[in-house]
This record gives sequence, C-alpha cells and structure tokens, in this order.
Amino acid sequence: MGRPKQFDPDVSVERAMSVFWRKGYAATTPQDLVDELGIGKGSLYNTFGSKHALFEKALARYRDSQAEWLAELLDHPGTAKDRLRGALEALVELDLGDPDRRGCMAVNAAAESAPSDAETADTVRKMFARTESAFRATVEEGQRAGEIDSGRDAATLAAWLLATVIGMRVLAKTAEDATQLRRVVDAVMGSL
Repeated sequence: MGRPKQFDPDVSVERAMSVFWRKGYAATTPQDLVDELGIGKGSLYNTFGSKHALFEKALARYRDSQAEWLAELLDHPGTAKDRLRGALEALVELDLGDPDRRGCMAVNAAAESAPSDAETADTVRKMFARTESAFRATVEEGQRAGEIDSGRDAATLAAWLLATVIGMRVLAKTAEDATQLRRVVDAVMGSL
C-alpha cells in the first residue's frame, strides 16, 4: 500500500494556476511548480501526470471561477445595461488592480498555446462560449425590457461584447491608468 498524499491536490491546482497565470505555460518549469506547490517532482507527476495535464486542470479551474464571477456580476439587481456596464467596469478594476498585470489567463493561453495545442484551444473556446452566452442572456433580457434595440441580433452583440472584453484585457496589461479602458466601456455602452 502506498503512502497517503501529504498535500491537497485541489489546493495544488489553485497554486499551479497562479504560477501558470503569472509566467505562462512555456516559461513555467516543473521546478517552479514543485517550489510553489511544496511537493516533490515525483508527487507532482504521480498526481497530475505531466506539466501539461496540471496546466489543463489549472486552466479549467480558472475558466470555472471566472464564469461564476461573471454570472454573479450579471445577476446583480438593476437594468441589463447597468449590469453589463458593471461587469465591464469590474474587469477594468480587476485587471488594473493586479500588480502583476497578468490579464486573463484564458486570453494568455489562447495567444501562447492554443494555435499548437488542441486541448488548450478547446478549454479556452469553452470559456469564451460561456462568457458569450452570459452576455447574450443579459442582452436578450435588455431587449425584452426595451433597453436594447430588439432589432439587433443578440448573438452578434454578445460576440462583440466578448471580443471587446478580450481586447480590454490585453490593453489592461500595458495601460498606465483606467482612462483608455473607461473610454472603451463608455463607447460600448453608448453603442448598445
């Protein structure tokens, strides 16, 4: 019978997510993970199989936590437009409040790994689809309430909101302050 695990794999995935998010997949070494997780390389590989398998678990964890966070933002009281603005402004605050300016882990993974890694591309695609679906539901709510023109295609507006968020999260990595990003938010809201 093997020795019991001396660490919590769930906590390890959370910690690994932080390393991958900060450094990216390629720049993260197995030693970086061992150091952050406080486990031996044997435990790392016995538990997760490979650096890539751990990355996929970390990326899935990020996807799920971000989807929950966005759903909560879009579920606040208020008009659909107010909730959309609130979500966009919360992203600005989140990204600019991060001293490491990590941006969005999924966007980072899409740019770094997705072109050559089908599994990563699929995980990111699913996250983007969830985000777009949440935006679409809120847009449709706004259309039913008469806040957003019902003659406009909700799916198209949701795709546009997703593309805007992706762009904003990249811009936030180098923005000196919130001015440029707040102009984007104002433009988006004025166009709805």
